Amino acid sequence: MDTTIDEKPTKKGKLKHPPGLYLLFITELWERYSYYGMRSILVLYLTAELISGGLGMDQGKALQLYGMYTGLVYLTPLIGGYLTDKYIGLRTAITIGGITMAIGDFTLFAVQEQWGLYTGLLLLILGNGFFKPNISTLVGELYSKNDVRKDSAFTIFYMGINLGGLISPLIAGVLYANVFYSNTGGVETFGFKYAFLASSIGMIIGQVTFNTLSKKFLGDIGRTPSSQRVSPTPKGKAQPLTKIEKKRTAVIFILALFTIVFWTGFEQAGASFTLYTRDFIDRTIFGYEVPVSFFQSLNPLFILLLAPFVSALWIKLSKSKRGDFSVPTKMAFGLILLGFGFMVMVPAVMMTGSDAQDTAVKASMMFMIVTYLLNTLGELALSPIGLSAVSKISPVKIASLLMGMWFLSNAVANYLAGQIAALTTSAGYLEIFFFLGLAALVFGAVLLLLSKKIQKLMHLEELEEDEAALQSK
Repeated sequence: MDTTIDEKPTKKGKLKHPPGLYLLFITELWERYSYYGMRSILVLYLTAELISGGLGMDQGKALQLYGMYTGLVYLTPLIGGYLTDKYIGLRTAITIGGITMAIGDFTLFAVQEQWGLYTGLLLLILGNGFFKPNISTLVGELYSKNDVRKDSAFTIFYMGINLGGLISPLIAGVLYANVFYSNTGGVETFGFKYAFLASSIGMIIGQVTFNTLSKKFLGDIGRTPSSQRVSPTPKGKAQPLTKIEKKRTAVIFILALFTIVFWTGFEQAGASFTLYTRDFIDRTIFGYEVPVSFFQSLNPLFILLLAPFVSALWIKLSKSKRGDFSVPTKMAFGLILLGFGFMVMVPAVMMTGSDAQDTAVKASMMFMIVTYLLNTLGELALSPIGLSAVSKISPVKIASLLMGMWFLSNAVANYLAGQIAALTTSAGYLEIFFFLGLAALVFGAVLLLLSKKIQKLMHLEELEEDEAALQSK
């Protein structure tokens, strides 16, 4: 039977996290290195001419394909979460997913044709379905349900995600735009495929690390499928959800709807933001033209700089007389910050226009930097808190399934992000950026108004009783 590692504070006032958290931190770091390295150049690869090492795809079609891919990446965790709950266990699922994704990235490197693209993307989609929900669930397994360290732990875990996300676009940019770039007779050739190879290597390093050290740092946690850890009824059937568990499950669905709005805006980073940066942002610093993919490192850079302070803030607030902000309140702040981030881009687009053929005036990169900063603050207020909430209030018998459902909201959002980004080719950037900013502000205000009612449905006061009852079985 799996057990939860719940280390006590070693010093007065200090809360120590179990070492397994840092193994999962490293594993997720390499997986995100793989994902963000590939994602940072995907649209550029699709739209580059064949002679330049790309696939020569129409810009609108490329943005739609990007949205479909990133959407499906977050859809398959629903299936992977279900299979893991029923049959295979968290750690086995993470290994299956990691190996599959490594093969997918290698396929993109080895075959620069349409069938190679679709085969590689399919493998990445399937592999992510097994990896994504289960490593997040495994983080939650390290703690008791109502542990005050959980929000802090997921914020630390989130730093692993973003350390990988910081490094990979930089390496991908250097590989495709510098090391393997050539200009022969005025014909540019980019080394996109070598960036895909780097992503594959990163995924392999992460899996070797995880499988080598998991026995030492995780013990038996994550070995057994969740269905085998729930006491059956006398008739041999799993116990149905209680009334409180149903309410908590409903909260997860409600919060997921608001995350769709957030990620639809946020995921413009790999879509419309990428193309706007390429065509309308002045990227020259001291005579060096900064590769477009570098800008996608701004988000993880800001997270690494700010996450420790945000993590410490949640801990400090939890110890205060007033107490911490509720989960819905934090997530509402995240939406509002995202909205302000898009509003920063409005004057930039008013200056440059949306016609890539007429770029006489380019905007300062500070517009994009400030937008990424505000979007990152919004992400820190919403994403790790959402992951923590799902881990905290999910009924144990369907924990991975609900984590997969949580990522389903990302699937819908990523698909919508691609479709909306494609509209920039007809409607223009100004209308799209303003609409996304306004939507985020409105939905953030609505969530803020509903926060108390949603918090009540979570029944957090009963979590300690639930945990004690589960451990006594």
